[in-house]
Amino acid sequence: MATSPQDALSWRRRGQRRRRLRSFRLQVMLLVGALLAGMLLAQGAYLNHRKAEIIADQMGQRALAVALSVASIPEVIAAFDTPDPSATLQPIAERIRRETGARYVVVGDRQGIRLAHPLPERLGLPMVGGDNDRALLHGESYVSEATGSLGEAIRGKTPVFDARGEIVGIVSVGFMLDRVAMDVGRYTGLSWALVALMVVLGFAGAYGLSRHLKKVILGLEPHEIARLAMEKEAILQSIHEGILAINREGRITLVNQQARRFLGLPDERQVLGEPVQEVVPNSRLLEVLERGEQQFDQQMWLGDHPVVVNRVPVRYDGQIEGAVATFRSRREIVELSQALSQASRDVDMLRAQAHEFSNKLYTIAGLLQLERVREALALIHQESAQQQARMSFLRDHVADPVLSGTLLGKLTRARELGVTLEIDPDSSLGVPLTATGQEVLMSVIGNLLDNACDAALQGAAQARDENGEGARVRLFFTDLGEQLLIEVEDNGLGVPADRAATIFAEGFSTKPGKHRGIGLALVARLCRQHGGEITLEESELGGAAFTAVLDKSLCQAPAPGERPPIAQGHADE
Repeated sequence: MATSPQDALSWRRRGQRRRRLRSFRLQVMLLVGALLAGMLLAQGAYLNHRKAEIIADQMGQRALAVALSVASIPEVIAAFDTPDPSATLQPIAERIRRETGARYVVVGDRQGIRLAHPLPERLGLPMVGGDNDRALLHGESYVSEATGSLGEAIRGKTPVFDARGEIVGIVSVGFMLDRVAMDVGRYTGLSWALVALMVVLGFAGAYGLSRHLKKVILGLEPHEIARLAMEKEAILQSIHEGILAINREGRITLVNQQARRFLGLPDERQVLGEPVQEVVPNSRLLEVLERGEQQFDQQMWLGDHPVVVNRVPVRYDGQIEGAVATFRSRREIVELSQALSQASRDVDMLRAQAHEFSNKLYTIAGLLQLERVREALALIHQESAQQQARMSFLRDHVADPVLSGTLLGKLTRARELGVTLEIDPDSSLGVPLTATGQEVLMSVIGNLLDNACDAALQGAAQARDENGEGARVRLFFTDLGEQLLIEVEDNGLGVPADRAATIFAEGFSTKPGKHRGIGLALVARLCRQHGGEITLEESELGGAAFTAVLDKSLCQAPAPGERPPIAQGHADE
């Protein structure tokens, strides 16, 4: 069966992955195994060296003990006073040598001449080794290593004293060093075998450890883990949602760039490890740690941002190890929703306008066919006069073009909704707005008018059932004095007294549906931020009247000696 290039590439990649995994496991096994082997070998070498020293010392002490025993035998001491000491000493020395397993037992006289020796032909010859002086001259008993006539040996030497305490001879008992080495090897061989077994077990344990590590890290190579860590950091810092994580002690372990922007936090390194309650008091992550409950789509304010928050605990083996909060700007969600709704309303408005103007065009066409030119011109002038009146009023009373465009759009929108939007003829804005002022007034007037139109439509629906009037909204604004004043009132159902205290709370709304309860809260916040406030009263139209006051710093300061544009226009008239 033929193999496609894609399958071959897939198999090649799998093979490379297996080789990397084996390589990682082999590296761990060799590293841990070599470490254990080195430690065990070093310890074994030291212990066996000490054991060899102890065995050699014991052999020396054994040789010295035999020598002391021989030197204290009365027959040996008495033999030195006989004409032929060797006849007595030789049998005694040979018997003791065979019984103790010594290589030799040598007895010499005061001049170091052999009187007893394992080889009878060497009797009468001087003792070899040159280490007799301490015994013969100073009367010491000691252990020495020297090379005698039979080879290198460990020897125990002691003087022989007569009844008067005089040194009359010397006894030397020796064990050959090769015999000592054999004994050392016999006793240390088991130790080396145990060390070898422990090394094998160490490599087996290292192999098991490498398999466990492979399982724990999900079969990833170290460079893959490093790459994933860098990718995770890049993702966390680039996503549009803010992320804040804490450990079980309630200390911050992660805060991404978007979260720092929302919270107005300094550099990440300055907040990591800090208690979350000190950095973000209203995070409510400690509640998640205590209860272990997940919280989704919770609304709150972070600094100047209304956000939607999700909070979840981090669990490991059934234990809560921390908590994570993700939050996204509710303002952006609302603005997106409003933009989509506005686009839909604009389509409906254009459709309605097209339908309305087509009806008027048909009417004009019919009048022309009936040769009623005067009536057709009157209808055209009437429609043009209405549009021109609106444009003239905004041009003469509003100096800021952005605000004029906003008001013109709201007039058109109100007309399509069936709401009569009236702008008080005494309204005026004589000075253009700053860029911040344009944004603030568009938000304040736009939200207040939208709410008023909705309230007026609800009131109108009930009023029609009672043969009442239609929906009405009135707008008044002025920049006279030290502040900007905006008043919007409607003929809706009004605000119940029990809700007047909470109408400006974030998330509160009397209208059904999601993404509600932010308009009035945003207006109230903007008013407070710009040196003013918003109040609620009962409207003369029967509904609610909202009065917003803003600082006049939102208007551009006119140049010295320059008259405001609207005042100049009035002077020209």
